[in-house]
Amino acid sequence: MSISHIITRQDYIDRKHTGDKIVMLTAYDAAFAGIMELSGEIDVILVGDSLGMVVQGHDTTRKVSLDHMLYHTEIVCRAAPSIPIIADMPFHTFDDPAEALKNAEALIKTGADGVKIEGNKAEVVRRITGGGIPLMGHLGLLPQTAVQFKVQGKDEAAAEKLMNDAVELEKNGAVAIVLECVPRSLAASVSAALRIPTIGIGAGPDCDGQVLVLHDMLGLNHGHLPKFVKQYSQLGELTRNAISEYSREVKNGTFPSDSHSYH
Repeated sequence: MSISHIITRQDYIDRKHTGDKIVMLTAYDAAFAGIMELSGEIDVILVGDSLGMVVQGHDTTRKVSLDHMLYHTEIVCRAAPSIPIIADMPFHTFDDPAEALKNAEALIKTGADGVKIEGNKAEVVRRITGGGIPLMGHLGLLPQTAVQFKVQGKDEAAAEKLMNDAVELEKNGAVAIVLECVPRSLAASVSAALRIPTIGIGAGPDCDGQVLVLHDMLGLNHGHLPKFVKQYSQLGELTRNAISEYSREVKNGTFPSDSHSYH
């Protein structure tokens, strides 16, 4: 299956049953989305409301508005036309089923192939999927409403609720479910119980795919990183070094040189 064909619910189901892991990353701008497009390695791009933290500099995702998401989603869609793109629905944009459908439709009009919501809101899920819009669920740690950022589903009651929520999301038409910060064993059980794929972030290797925040993965963020983040590069350090070298050359007059000048 071509990676550009993971768009419909059946496409996601088929991908799960091939056993090929789904590779998902966040993107918020044309530069990185374009690199993903050229790589041919990314199955799905998530335009996450995590942009509130990694792009806007807030300490929460709750300050991200629908207008912010429309803006960033359109940019990413333009730069990565062959990759399926899921757009996060920000805080309070899916409280009411009718309003949720209207907001989801607005995101689809920017070029997104589907939307993602946090939690199990049955009426909202049915309204959006009933409107023909692919919807990805999100269970476990829910950044929009979390009081503490910690592992979810560790006790029996919480694990049972998460399993029931996952089953209900599938029943109501979700194409896939992100599982964030849940024990590996629980994520494995949920994955085995569903026909649709699970995409883990801090949920162990037994999910049907994985997602990371791009800036975390590239080493662009500083400060505390969650246990589940693996840094595949240190672009933050490389960028600081480049800035230092540029500053030094401007100050000592070696940049711009004659070769960087017009004649």
